[in-house]
Amino acid sequence: MQKLLSVAIPSYNSQDYVSRAIESLLPGKEQVEIIVVDDGSTDDTSKIAEEYIEKYPDTVRLIKKENGGHGDAVMAGLSAATGLYFRVLDSDDWLDKDSLLKLLSVLEEMRDPEKAADLVITNYVYEKVNEGKSHPIHYRKTLPVGRLFGWDEVGKWATGSYILMHSATYRTELARNSGMKLPKHTFYVDHLYVCYPMMKVRKMYYLDVDLYRYFIGREDQSVNEKVMLSRMDQQLKVNRLMIYELDMESIEDKAQREYLYYYTEIVTLATVSFLLRLHTKEDEQVMQSFLDEVQEKRPVYYEWLTSKPFNRHMIGPVRRWPHWFCYPVYRFCYICARKIFGFN
Repeated sequence: MQKLLSVAIPSYNSQDYVSRAIESLLPGKEQVEIIVVDDGSTDDTSKIAEEYIEKYPDTVRLIKKENGGHGDAVMAGLSAATGLYFRVLDSDDWLDKDSLLKLLSVLEEMRDPEKAADLVITNYVYEKVNEGKSHPIHYRKTLPVGRLFGWDEVGKWATGSYILMHSATYRTELARNSGMKLPKHTFYVDHLYVCYPMMKVRKMYYLDVDLYRYFIGREDQSVNEKVMLSRMDQQLKVNRLMIYELDMESIEDKAQREYLYYYTEIVTLATVSFLLRLHTKEDEQVMQSFLDEVQEKRPVYYEWLTSKPFNRHMIGPVRRWPHWFCYPVYRFCYICARKIFGFN
C-alpha cells in the first residue's frame, strides 16, 4: 500500500543534528517515507543516513547529489517521493511524536479521494533552545478546525500567522504538478515552495497540533538576522521571483488571490525592513529602486502593497513621507516589532 507521507530532509553538513530529524519521524513506521537528501556534504551526513537505512530499509532512503542549495535538495526530494502527501523537514528541526501520529491518522482517512485535502495545515513552534523559550504559531482564529474547508471559509489572518513551509503538508501530486521552480544556490526559497502549490489549492484541512519544531539559535542559521542582512541579494532575488513569476492576478478565487498577495507582501515588508535596517544611503537607494521597479512592472500588486497604511504595514508612508522623518520611525517600529513578536 502507498505510504501516507513522504518527508524530505535537505541536508548539508548536518552530521551533528540530522539524527534527531530522522528519529522524530520513525514513530510513523511503515506509513512514512524518510528521504534524506545529502546536498554535497563533506562530513558524515550520508554515513549517518546509511546507518538508518540498514536498520529501517523500508522507511529511510538516501539521495546523494552535488551541492545545489536548499531548494534544489527540496526538488530532488519531491521528485523521488512516493507517498500520498509530502512535506519538508529541515535537518536541524524535528517533528513532535504525538502530533505526527495524529497527522497520519488524518491522512489515512484522506486515502479516500472524496475526503482528501490539497493542503493539510498544522502548527509550528519556534524552539529558541539557547534561551529556553518556545513560541507556537497556530491558526485557530483564522481556519476551521478538524474538517475540510475552502477559501470561502478562511477568516482574517492574524499578524505573524501566515502559512510557512513548516506548517504545510501538500498532496504530493499537486505539489509535483504545480509548476514549482526553486532556483539553485539560493536561500529563502521556502517562500516559493509554499506559494507555487498554494495557487492550485482548493480544499484544505487544519489539524490543530504543534507538529513542527523549528530550531532557532545557530549563529550560521539562514534566518539569523545578521546572516540575512549579509544575504540581501538572495532575499531580493526570491522576492522578485514571487512578484514576477507567480501569476496571482489569474487566480479567480478572491480570498485565495488575496492570501497570496498578503504572503508576498510579508516577504516584501521583510525586504524593505532589512534594507533600511542596514542603515546606509546605498541600501536605502536599493530599497527605493526595488519599489520603483515593482510599481512599473506590477502596478496592481504595488497598489495593494502601498494601500491601507498602518492597517497592515508602513510601506505606503515609506514611499510618500520625507525620508528624514520616515526612515528613523520605520527602523524604530521594526525594532519594537522584533521584540514583541520574537522573530530573528
